[in-house]
Amino acid sequence: MSIYEVIMLVSFGLSWPISIVKSWRSRQNGGKSLFFLIVVIIGYIGGILHKLIYANDFVTILYFINLFMVMTDAAIYLRNMKLEQKT
Repeated sequence: MSIYEVIMLVSFGLSWPISIVKSWRSRQNGGKSLFFLIVVIIGYIGGILHKLIYANDFVTILYFINLFMVMTDAAIYLRNMKLEQKT
């Protein structure tokens, strides 16, 4: 476990809920990119696989939490895309 890895995951983990709430309330995707969200999801999956194979510790939980939040943000992105197409 690296304290720097924990700091990174906690920092990102604090920013995703803000993004989720903003997207949910605004019902718009302005400034967001589905491609970016997918790249981040792939990155978290890679981090989880590394942890599970080589260095399984409690930090793995932080990866899963962040992955869930990014996937939630991506789902809201898709919802907003449908809402934007209706108007």
